[in-house]
Amino acid sequence: MYLEKLKLDGRVAVVTGGGQGIGAACAQALGEAGATVIVAEMLPERVEAIVAELKKLGIKAHGVTLDVTKSSEVDAVAAGIVKEHGRVDILVNNAGVAQSDVRAEDTTDEHWRFHMDVNVDGLFWCCRAFGRQMLEQDKGAIVNIGSMSGFIVNKPQPQAFYNASKAAVHHLTKSLAAEWGARGVRVNAVAPTYIETPLTAFGIKENPEMYKTWLEMTPMARVGQPDEIASVVHFLASDAASLLTGSIVLADGGYTCW
Repeated sequence: MYLEKLKLDGRVAVVTGGGQGIGAACAQALGEAGATVIVAEMLPERVEAIVAELKKLGIKAHGVTLDVTKSSEVDAVAAGIVKEHGRVDILVNNAGVAQSDVRAEDTTDEHWRFHMDVNVDGLFWCCRAFGRQMLEQDKGAIVNIGSMSGFIVNKPQPQAFYNASKAAVHHLTKSLAAEWGARGVRVNAVAPTYIETPLTAFGIKENPEMYKTWLEMTPMARVGQPDEIASVVHFLASDAASLLTGSIVLADGGYTCW
């Protein structure tokens, strides 16, 4: 009974920013659970590479290029996926950016707008486009990738723009969950700690002192791996999480305990 709830056979899942890091891990996790996975990624070469990797694993995988900051493009891609595959059951909003270590007083309009365009606006465009289709079928699961930065202020790097964007993701998650809960669509989020991906290379690989502080601030004394977040996403997307909506699941190695 319980293992059956984790299976995703027959379902169609879309993963934005699925070409690398957490997104690629999520695509693999959902695919291994039986879902047909559509990797939506801005860079065509990443789409091609990850789809080829997933297919080698025996996963039913497809790819599409998508710039989440363009609402009309998001609408068109969503319509195209539904037309080709009949439905979308799962949406993982993973596309995001983090160009950190910029002080608030030095943050340009362009830098602020860049993070909001991708992390907040782009995520909402996807929730809206795919959510409409899920509401029509009276069922669906959306999992947003937030951050522990939506709860705390990181140190030592200044990144007010990023923290604000992820706090917005968390509250948007709760707002959509409240609106859509009685209509069959669950909306949850995962709030990761530092995960070893290209987005965190500026600290892990390029700044030893910063990395040391990150570890000292984390009770588990390590950063996370993409598969550890993908496992939480898989759970939230599955029927095993059928009573969860509006939840922000912290996967932070204990960071927010201190």
